[in-house]
Amino acid sequence: MAETGRLPGLDLDNVGRASWWQRGLFASQSAYVSLALVAVVIGMSLASQNFLTAGNISNVAQNFSFIAIATLGITLVIITGGIDLSVGSVMCFSAIISAMTMTALSDGSIAPWLITTVDGKPAAAVPGLIFALSILAGLAVSLVIGLANGFAIARLGLSPFVTTLGMLSIVRGLCYVVTNGRGSFPSGPDADLFYAVTAGKVGPLPMPFVYLVGLAIVMAIVLHHTAWGRHVFALGGNEKAAELTGVPVARVKIQVYALSALAAGLNGIIVSGWLGSAPANMANSYELNIIAAAVIGGANLAGGIGGPLGAIVGCVLLEVIRNGLVLAQVSSYWQQTLVGCIIVLAVLVDRLRTRGP
Repeated sequence: MAETGRLPGLDLDNVGRASWWQRGLFASQSAYVSLALVAVVIGMSLASQNFLTAGNISNVAQNFSFIAIATLGITLVIITGGIDLSVGSVMCFSAIISAMTMTALSDGSIAPWLITTVDGKPAAAVPGLIFALSILAGLAVSLVIGLANGFAIARLGLSPFVTTLGMLSIVRGLCYVVTNGRGSFPSGPDADLFYAVTAGKVGPLPMPFVYLVGLAIVMAIVLHHTAWGRHVFALGGNEKAAELTGVPVARVKIQVYALSALAAGLNGIIVSGWLGSAPANMANSYELNIIAAAVIGGANLAGGIGGPLGAIVGCVLLEVIRNGLVLAQVSSYWQQTLVGCIIVLAVLVDRLRTRGP
């Protein structure tokens, strides 16, 4: 007797069934990258006894955080199918503006009422206010740059690649113009507070890592549990369809570019705290590592796929490899070559994984 709902001689058991490497744990690229990370950690720990020491683990956590915060921001842009090549320049400009604002407020060049004298030495009239205004100044210029990128792309219809490439050059040029090529550094009564907040520690954890974890949690909640997050994924999946269903495409695009620039600006301020200065060539070419980390972590340059966990895993993998090569005393010239190989391998694995059965 024939089975109910099935035509005689027709077997539909395999219809819609994914292969084993496309299901469960292997359903996302982040899982593959995590497995690769575990393999690299085991290999590096066997190659160097210093790799798994507490001090080196702390260094790794701090170093990957220096690009991971900006990677969170650019992941949003990539999910919508866009790209932001200006993040490295924004990091530098934000840090420079923060440092210059702190110096100008501290020497009384602007708002002299913020400075008083205690025991013959300059002191902040309102403790912490100079620091807060300096950080806000750096973030404000980042926001303006992000809004300009978003407006040009969403309202004027310019290509994201060309627009942000041009912005990369414009902002990097401004870094040299405002500092005469010399850069700047935080100074004044709130300088110690600046360094404590950007380069200090909370227990054994470096401050950049603490910021990264907090921002990643917020991003995960917003992306996966709000209407705005669904709009971001909808843009990357099919922009025309998203527009027809009522998604405010232009507004969401402008918002993601603004958030990407803000994340880069915050990242730049944190890096300047670690360096103790904001040189005009700071974060030069960082955009390549940031985009690479996002792609390795599973963000699809075609749009519609990505998330904070993958972005962090991608950053960790790159930093672990870099750290391991340093400990193994391998030439730094090989690092960029290996990063390129990893990107190609990640795209290849994603291509094989998403190919139909």
